[in-house]
Amino acid sequence: MTKTRVPIVRAAPTGLIAVLAALGVGHLVAGLLLLPTASPFLAVGDAVIDRTPAPVKDFAIRSFGTNDKPALLVGMAIALAVIGVVIGLISRRSVVPGVVAIVVLGVLGTLAVREQSGGGPGLLAPLAAAIAGVAVLWWLRGRALPRDPVPAPTPGAGLGRRRFVVGAVTASAGAVLAGAGGFGLARRIDVAASRRAVGALVPTIPAPPIPAGAAFPELGTPSFITPIADFYRIDINLAVPQLRAEDAALRITGMVERPLEFSFNDIRSMPLVERTITMTCVSNEVGGPYVSTANFIGVPLLDLLARAGVRDDAQQVVGHSVDGFTLGTPLELLRNAGREAMVAIGMNREALLPEHGFPMRTVVPGLYGYVSATKWLTELELATFDVKPYWVRRGWDGEPPGVAPIKISSRIDAPTSFQRVQGGDVTVAGTAWAQGRGISGVELRFDTGDWQPADLAPEVNPFTWRMFRLTTALPPGQHTVTCRATDGTGRLQAEERLRLINPGPVPDGSTGWHSMIFTVE
Repeated sequence: MTKTRVPIVRAAPTGLIAVLAALGVGHLVAGLLLLPTASPFLAVGDAVIDRTPAPVKDFAIRSFGTNDKPALLVGMAIALAVIGVVIGLISRRSVVPGVVAIVVLGVLGTLAVREQSGGGPGLLAPLAAAIAGVAVLWWLRGRALPRDPVPAPTPGAGLGRRRFVVGAVTASAGAVLAGAGGFGLARRIDVAASRRAVGALVPTIPAPPIPAGAAFPELGTPSFITPIADFYRIDINLAVPQLRAEDAALRITGMVERPLEFSFNDIRSMPLVERTITMTCVSNEVGGPYVSTANFIGVPLLDLLARAGVRDDAQQVVGHSVDGFTLGTPLELLRNAGREAMVAIGMNREALLPEHGFPMRTVVPGLYGYVSATKWLTELELATFDVKPYWVRRGWDGEPPGVAPIKISSRIDAPTSFQRVQGGDVTVAGTAWAQGRGISGVELRFDTGDWQPADLAPEVNPFTWRMFRLTTALPPGQHTVTCRATDGTGRLQAEERLRLINPGPVPDGSTGWHSMIFTVE
């Protein structure tokens, strides 16, 4: 006698709904525990990010920009949907293969959660997810089995279909509600209210005012100070860590004479300084958008370290984030930045946004973010280079002389690519930066002509970008404009376009002259 099998049209959605139920319940339990990183879906995504080779990360940032994480989540969702369908199909004759597959997924989720959140109560989320997945698969598969092996369409067969459809809709709705409940529960940590309670931040030592004409937004450059909501964001997090100011504490540990701990209010009550700083991501391509400027407010980082007493044999400051991320800043480079380096609690006289590290973060001007910018800061550990922070463990060099300063870069902001402009005088405007050295000159070349010096906007300080412009007459037709900058030491921007991933320390920052093609009508 042939064993009864689940029809394909019922088997596929059965497995898919079982996986959906597992994800929804896992997310719900993570929300109940107030541990968003314990959600199996997010934990696996974070584990994927951790293991992604640097060239692939670079490709994702180039291809998707700040949407790289949503793209990953969509890709994971599609992959899990396919896995769900496969689970349903291999369970047509027996539920056992599907149960085994879901248990395997549960084990993978448990390993990811243990890695991302350190285990503990968070392991309940993948356990609950696996149980829910198995239960829904077993229950819904039972409803999917034909109640009568007679193939002819009968009233009983119609009842069986309705029974399955009702079960599928019920299980799907429950899974969606569970997932939505997890999102809602995770928001019980009211970071927005905590941020509002910080209030306006007025520095004891304000930054000098931005001089008139420091930017040319009317010509197409960005405004000199980037609005906080528009500041670029590149990090490894699928879900923004949620930490309230009243719960935050900064510990200074490791190779110090006096381990210390400061609450957020301790930092808030210290004399605050304001620094105008341009930050650049090491993954920024030639002409790319991952550069922004803000007035950061906080306390000098070296002052806090001095209170703890740094031992002479310490080599780096390892910043620890609330989510377990670590980042190492060589002590030599930190000292070179001097009092410009800070533990920041605000940008543009507002408390930090959660996306930018609320309540506290580090900012070390002149260095790429992967060695200078720990968001959601909880600890500063003084250590030797034997301690390997997150990026160093993944092959990125974090030690002198491997860590180079931010490379000289310049970018044409207007005209934009393939823009058609009116004939007569054409104005080209753009932005240049070489944090720590400043910009002393920018030149433009039209087509194959001679280099012409551009007019520079007033310099704010050596740690910020500097805008440039040049107006010239051009004949009708298509033209190519190229820019190159010279830093404050007299060094010319490199012409050769190098990949972001170079031999030696990786990544190393992009090089090359930026060009734009446009048409004069």
